[in-house]
Amino acid sequence: MATINCDMGESFGLYTMGDDAGLMPFIDIANVACGFHASDYNHMRATVRLAKAHGVRVGAHPSLPDLQGFGRREMKMGRDELANCLIYQIGALTGFLDAEGMTLNHIKPHGVLYGMAARDEEVANAICDAALVFKKPLLGMKGSLHETVYRARGLEMIPEFYADLDYNDAGGVIITRVHDAKDPQEAAAKCLRAIAEGKVRTVGGHDVEVGADTICVHSDTPNALAIAAAVRAAIPRQPN
Repeated sequence: MATINCDMGESFGLYTMGDDAGLMPFIDIANVACGFHASDYNHMRATVRLAKAHGVRVGAHPSLPDLQGFGRREMKMGRDELANCLIYQIGALTGFLDAEGMTLNHIKPHGVLYGMAARDEEVANAICDAALVFKKPLLGMKGSLHETVYRARGLEMIPEFYADLDYNDAGGVIITRVHDAKDPQEAAAKCLRAIAEGKVRTVGGHDVEVGADTICVHSDTPNALAIAAAVRAAIPRQPN
């Protein structure tokens, strides 16, 4: 059965985004923002502490350096610069994990960087360059360059499915600047089908193959808490 993960820790300064405390009881894995699309040093440490209190494993959620655009706008960066950008962010989160006696569980690129890596070998390899420093698995999409490049570089790739995003006819997720609310029961049913059949219905009405070893719920989806509760009810927690 799949785990449930959540992109979170995305508040910044006095600005609050997402109900991290409400979501923690429903998830297994937290993808914590590392300061370049959201979060800051105070929120990073607070999120790590919150995850520790709930027995939730923590992974790094690094992004392009785009705080204004929430990491959902494409940027052109060379391979070395992008790898260094990611090492910087993952290293910062690793420091907060060390401070709390925790270890880094995985790495998941955020937003448009995730989408770029699915189709651009240079971007995918830059992510691998950074991930190999920390020797941790990467979350990614089955049937994309995430799978072929990450695994070719000797990294474990954990196939991920999105409870609250739509899929296009090519099998990719549709990454929007702002997420819309989704029907919680429909989201849960979609996840169950992805796990049982390895398929999802696209916006064009076609079935495409997906992997679903872990299910993602975004903390900035308007009704994220209701979606996470419905998905958790459908997918029992795995024993440790």
